[in-house]
Amino acid sequence: MGCCVSSSPQPENPNSNNDDHHHTPDTNANRPHHPPSQPPAGRTAPIPHYTLAEIMEATNGFSFENIISEGGASREAGAKVLNSVYRGCLHSGQQIVVKRFSWDAWPDEEQFREQAIAVGRLRHRRLVNLIGYCCDEDERLLVAEFMPNDTLAKHLFNLKTETMEWSRRLRVACYVAQALEYCSDEGRTVYHDLTSYKVLFDETGNPCLSCFGLVKNIRDGISDNTNIAYIPPEYVEGLITFESVIFSFGNVLLFLLTGKQIPPDLALDKIRRNNMHTFMDSRVKGQYSIKEVVALVKLASQCLQYLPKDRPTIKQVIASLEQVQSNARDAGAPTNAMQGTQGQDKTSSKTQTKDKTLLMSRSSKQDKTSPIPQPTSLQMAEAVAIMDLPAIHQILVFEGYKGDATSRELTFRDSTQHMEEMLQTRWKGDLAFNSKDLKTAFECYSQFLDGAKVISPTVYVRRSLCYLMFDQPHDALRDAMQAQCIQQRINADWPIACYMQAVALSLLNRDIDSANKLKEATAIDEALDTLLKRMLSDTS
Repeated sequence: MGCCVSSSPQPENPNSNNDDHHHTPDTNANRPHHPPSQPPAGRTAPIPHYTLAEIMEATNGFSFENIISEGGASREAGAKVLNSVYRGCLHSGQQIVVKRFSWDAWPDEEQFREQAIAVGRLRHRRLVNLIGYCCDEDERLLVAEFMPNDTLAKHLFNLKTETMEWSRRLRVACYVAQALEYCSDEGRTVYHDLTSYKVLFDETGNPCLSCFGLVKNIRDGISDNTNIAYIPPEYVEGLITFESVIFSFGNVLLFLLTGKQIPPDLALDKIRRNNMHTFMDSRVKGQYSIKEVVALVKLASQCLQYLPKDRPTIKQVIASLEQVQSNARDAGAPTNAMQGTQGQDKTSSKTQTKDKTLLMSRSSKQDKTSPIPQPTSLQMAEAVAIMDLPAIHQILVFEGYKGDATSRELTFRDSTQHMEEMLQTRWKGDLAFNSKDLKTAFECYSQFLDGAKVISPTVYVRRSLCYLMFDQPHDALRDAMQAQCIQQRINADWPIACYMQAVALSLLNRDIDSANKLKEATAIDEALDTLLKRMLSDTS
């Protein structure tokens, strides 16, 4: 995980340059503190290797009291806590954080050393500096600068802290994007597990990206406590690329917009329903223009595209953010987001204008000749009731792979090459399905289901519709039931699978069963809609 930090004595509040902020006591308060320098972007000499004895002294023997981010290990006396971050203080007085990996993540000592030295050479004002490492005995440790002003997660989601104002949220988005661009330009294209916990605030209140996410291990960067609801779809197949980082950046954008930890599928569903007022964080109401919000929501939607190739590059992301900054300046909102100097953010006095309609599609490759209707909780039910298969097809295209969000299983039974081939087959099927070439879609989906070791209820549902179009309701029912079984196995409800069963049952002249299944699907749909409204309700 990132260097989730505790508080240093009287640090500056990232949201205010004047108000005092209360922090937990500093156990190292009597030691001299030397603020970390911020050298210009570039590379440095190799970082030093610290001995295990030095790290033990700095962290008081990896004491539980110094843990500031845990990796899920036991806290029993004498237990070795792995994949955790500790706060410490070197003999020189410099405040540090230490990332402690499990040995099985880095069995090759030389590989760990090479990774650490490579990341340690990176220097950028938007990046937390890696200043050392240790690989004595079976320990694998990274040493980084201490960031005194906590994480983005704490400032966004902790209601006891002061609300992070809009201009500073925009600055976070810009600075993180700049850090990712720099890392990509320097050959570190993959950043693992990018979350709001990996964005830290320095002594001046400016956001920096943790360096720990740049160190790749043999587990391909999927941590034990990675929330499956937020991972890029390709993580399921064990594929991690720079496009995966863009997906995670889209999640961070959603957090900044909503002030809540909302899974991307639920957030995108809210966007498609045009409920922008309830989508935004009510605590920053009046600090932004609707034009800024529309642009950022559009960017987040692009970053969260299901297919990696449909996501923007980091340079396109930065260009979009710069355009938002330019629009904010033209509107008179002093965000200074890309330059962002301390103490110059002010709340915009511009009030919100009339809400605009916004409709986002999951994929830019969708059929442009047949516009996808805006979904409602009863729209699929209406299409099923009148057996409107073309309308059902449009809704399935619109839904994308939302049904797979809760059923992703991190499985790596296949080789990466084989999984990539299977993904290509599924993508080909998706393109054919979206363009109504159901014969090709059926062939591709069948090949995927036969060859992949990953469960996808969405593919079963899409092939079910293909069967219906081919007048094979028995096979359609079987696939729809298979999709529902997958969801039930993980205690998740998904109305689409029930809707498809209702259609197949009707075509089999099992009218009573069809009506009951339609009733079941509608009940699930309405329950999920109620849950969504609760999750997106204003926090006051």
